[in-house]
Amino acid sequence: MRHLISPMDLSVQETEELLLLAERIMDAPKDFSHLCDGKKLATLFFEPSTRTRLSFEAAMLELGGQVLGFSSADSSSAAKGETVSDTARVVSCYADIIAMRHPIEGAAAAAAAKATVPVINAGDGGHHHPTQTLTDLLTIHRWKGGLRNLTVGLCGDLKYGRTVHSLIKAMCRYEGVRFLLVSPPELRVPDYIREDLTAGSFPFQEVERLEDAMDQVDILYMTRVQRERFASEADYLRLKDSYILDTAKMKLAKEDMIVLHPLPRVNEIAPQVDNDPRARYFEQALCGKYVRMALILKLLGLARPSLPEAAAPQPQIIPSLSCGNPKCITAVQPGLPHLFHPVEGNAHLCRCAYCDHTCGGK
Repeated sequence: MRHLISPMDLSVQETEELLLLAERIMDAPKDFSHLCDGKKLATLFFEPSTRTRLSFEAAMLELGGQVLGFSSADSSSAAKGETVSDTARVVSCYADIIAMRHPIEGAAAAAAAKATVPVINAGDGGHHHPTQTLTDLLTIHRWKGGLRNLTVGLCGDLKYGRTVHSLIKAMCRYEGVRFLLVSPPELRVPDYIREDLTAGSFPFQEVERLEDAMDQVDILYMTRVQRERFASEADYLRLKDSYILDTAKMKLAKEDMIVLHPLPRVNEIAPQVDNDPRARYFEQALCGKYVRMALILKLLGLARPSLPEAAAPQPQIIPSLSCGNPKCITAVQPGLPHLFHPVEGNAHLCRCAYCDHTCGGK
């Protein structure tokens, strides 16, 4: 049994196999319309979602399966104090596969540890959003012809934007990829992302002006400044209009550049940009349904060849050490073992297996 918690749970070969399957489904959807007959997907969404939840549900329905679940924590036993581990274990009795979104980082990993069916992370706080990453990769693959030798510009909220974090980690595995990170100082990528880029010698540059990046990028990935990730309303209001893509800025870009956005947008992309043939964010949303169809088939073993068991390093319990991230699932769910991975090249540091927060220890 396989889960998808991080985009790194799939090898490069597995990812490319999945993208090719998604493109086959896009080209001939009727050939796949009964492969999930008799199967049930549970959508456990502890925070609001439109595209992700509906695309998962549409994906399962178009494969011939059924859907059950909830779209709010208030309508689940979480309101009574049930842990995500217990919820996942119970729901495993009723469904063949689970898609879960949760505001707490590492919640999907905690659920997967107890579930007896595959768990798909549909977003855990500001941490990861692997199916959005697969959506992004499919869109890039389809409209740029591949995933190598590209300059990727990421703009806006790079600190709390889980889609950004997941996409960077995924694109780092392809040759010739360079990153331009466009944000105000307060919304720069987290330290662990910067450390990974530096440790892997991946070329990246941080700039504060979108205009300085427009003529260099092959892909411009816009993000909204997310009100729900800020503890202070004043900080949100101060930064929410930091970057707005308009027709004037589009004139600075390459003719074959494409603009992506995980949506929803607020005002960071002017409506006039929708008419530009380089704007691909609505096609990107459609790609999300097809890549989730492919993923469901793969994890249920209904598409051949099925995913092989990954040989991933196992996390360890380190005595007297706990994760220092207050947003980690271990900070709010009692009884979870505090698991860590060593940080390569530094014997005195480790990384939380749930949320990737770097901690000191021996």
